[in-house]
Amino acid sequence: QLQLVESGGDLVQPGGSLRLSCAASGFTLDYHRIGWFRQAPGKGREGVACLSASDRGEYYVDSVKGRFTISRDNAKNKVYLLMNNLKPEDTAVYYCAARWAGSCPGEEYDYWGQGTQVTVSS
Repeated sequence: QLQLVESGGDLVQPGGSLRLSCAASGFTLDYHRIGWFRQAPGKGREGVACLSASDRGEYYVDSVKGRFTISRDNAKNKVYLLMNNLKPEDTAVYYCAARWAGSCPGEEYDYWGQGTQVTVSS
């Protein structure tokens, strides 16, 4: 009942774009901190982007600044990650997570999705 579901992952060529979606059920996202994380093969989980509760602030890891954008649509109870100019190093499983009344960046999250695969290759 209380869950996050990611979608939008795909195989894409370098320089391409994808928009990942994160849909919540059982709770509303408007007063939650939303984080996007990724885990590449052989590497640990890395925080990519964060949007604070009530859109009071945001954070991006240096490697994606200027290329990725996080946004929230409260009417649809969804959060998005728009990824432009994708590079092979962006290949990973991407996860969304949520925490009530949080600021960015942060490590504590209440809910996690199961992930969606993004593969960037020629």
